[in-house]
Amino acid sequence: MIEYIKNGEQLLAIIVRNDYKQEGLKFFTSEKATQQIGCVGHPKGLTVDAHVHNMVKREVFYTSETLIIKKGKVRADIYNNDKKYIESRILEQGDVILFTDGGHGFKFLEDCQMVEIKQGPYADVSDKVRFKGIDDSQVVLK
Repeated sequence: MIEYIKNGEQLLAIIVRNDYKQEGLKFFTSEKATQQIGCVGHPKGLTVDAHVHNMVKREVFYTSETLIIKKGKVRADIYNNDKKYIESRILEQGDVILFTDGGHGFKFLEDCQMVEIKQGPYADVSDKVRFKGIDDSQVVLK
């Protein structure tokens, strides 16, 4: 299952659930997204031509972040660019989330292992603004 989390027309996150299956290649982001996510399903024996990627200069104005949940359970709290809480989602082993815009925070519901992917180089001080998020009584799960 694919879930799009929006604030009006603003896409904040895309979740690819562990049980999602795909035949062939399908991307869930636009061709203009600075970080893209898709799924690939190919049959045994198919060959993808060997290739290298060309060096192409790109400008990135916003850091996108992708998390792959390897183990455990985590609640992702999702905010818009004004730091207003929108909703939360529970992520479990095998789920993937791409944060495309807005803000986010986490509460770990179980011991968790994740893989985090984002554009670099990363500059902690200029790349993020920390703010007080919601407490457990304000959670809205969808």
